[in-house]
Amino acid sequence: MQANKSSKRSISLIGMAGAGKSTISNELAKIIDYEIIDSDFFIEKEYGQSLQNILDNKGYLKLREIEEDILLKINFNKIILSTGGSAIYSSKAMNYLMDNSTVFFLDVPFDQIIERVKNFSARGFAKSPNQTIKDAFEERKCLYEKYSHHLINNSSDVDSCLKKILELI
Repeated sequence: MQANKSSKRSISLIGMAGAGKSTISNELAKIIDYEIIDSDFFIEKEYGQSLQNILDNKGYLKLREIEEDILLKINFNKIILSTGGSAIYSSKAMNYLMDNSTVFFLDVPFDQIIERVKNFSARGFAKSPNQTIKDAFEERKCLYEKYSHHLINNSSDVDSCLKKILELI
């Protein structure tokens, strides 16, 4: 991770389901007036079905492939990108995000993720069938760290998280 201020004109938010990516992107957009892009929404729009349907019908590896394809199509120009939690499984997509935006990992402890997300089975959560949510959390954490410019703790209130991001941009 880099600790320097960035001159990039777009922001990408990465982290687990429940890390607050959508909430933070919405609030941040009100302050800096960037367009919000939610990659999960784009997937659902392009495929005409929910992430969970894609996951159920095509499997988690296909969902990750679709996610990579969507991310590589994004035109970064004053946007705030809220990614799906499994975006970090594509080094190609993540390198593209890092080259074209300042990437913030919204870090939240596992117990808070579980409190925030009541039902992972309806979220389109792309994990291998034999993997627990805790296993996926632990596996992903080092990837989130690897593919971010800045780690932001988002276990407190929204305003604290926004303040930290604004200080870095």
